[in-house]
Amino acid sequence: MIICRTKAEMRETVRNWKAERATVGLVPTMGYLHEGHLGLVRMARGTVDRTVASIFVNPTQFGVNEDLDTYPRDEARDLELLEREGVGAVFLPGVEEMYRPGEPAYVEVPELSGILQGALRPGHFRGVSTVVTKLFNIVTPDLAVFGEKDYQQLTLIRQMVRDLDMPLEILGHPTVREPDGLAMSSRNVRLKPDHRQEAVALNEALDKAEAMAKTRPSISDLEMAVRSRLENSRSATTESIDIRDADTLEEVSGPFDRPVVILLAVRYGTVLLIDQRVVAPEL
Repeated sequence: MIICRTKAEMRETVRNWKAERATVGLVPTMGYLHEGHLGLVRMARGTVDRTVASIFVNPTQFGVNEDLDTYPRDEARDLELLEREGVGAVFLPGVEEMYRPGEPAYVEVPELSGILQGALRPGHFRGVSTVVTKLFNIVTPDLAVFGEKDYQQLTLIRQMVRDLDMPLEILGHPTVREPDGLAMSSRNVRLKPDHRQEAVALNEALDKAEAMAKTRPSISDLEMAVRSRLENSRSATTESIDIRDADTLEEVSGPFDRPVVILLAVRYGTVLLIDQRVVAPEL
């Protein structure tokens, strides 16, 4: 496994692969890897000849009062896991390598950057779209894999790739969960034990909504069912419950007559958890 800490090293590695006519996949991560990340790696490896995983805690997608400094990191463990999965190369740049001093140019998808999580975290998705564009330009992959748990991010990246005519395919990987249903996240390790027990409420709320969908409820009834389950979690602070069109993230209301995505953002102490589920009415 090749470890690249500079853009020049990463570009040379990919250039050599492509000279051998190998296809290349990219799995962007912020490290502290878990089984969810490894699922993305396996999807990429099953689709292309060579896989690159990037590990970069991107400062431009964190707000002033967010958890950049406390975001978990374990480079040695991450590299061991990726080597075990057969990753061809790991891109491990520092902040100074990725961003020049001063205000950088940025990329933004306006209609998706300022809604939902983007409204709660101003500037977050501008940071995401900018760093992902930089990674695409450095690695030049044929495809990239992202998790469906970050559904708004996945939707935004797909639109960015379409609108800017980027020559790669974007694959979404289903959310990987703990045995009790909690969506895997690097932030889960920061949950207090009692908060960790209660956090299963997110998945249970989504299960409830999925079961209820069979009765073709109204959108407002679907939201009420989700909210009622989350409110039973004593330590939870529900930041947002949004039900949107599954393809466009446009607002929906009235009868439940098309596939929708239910997006949750719930805080336990200082830890913000997100989860999602696409549900469709039975025909």
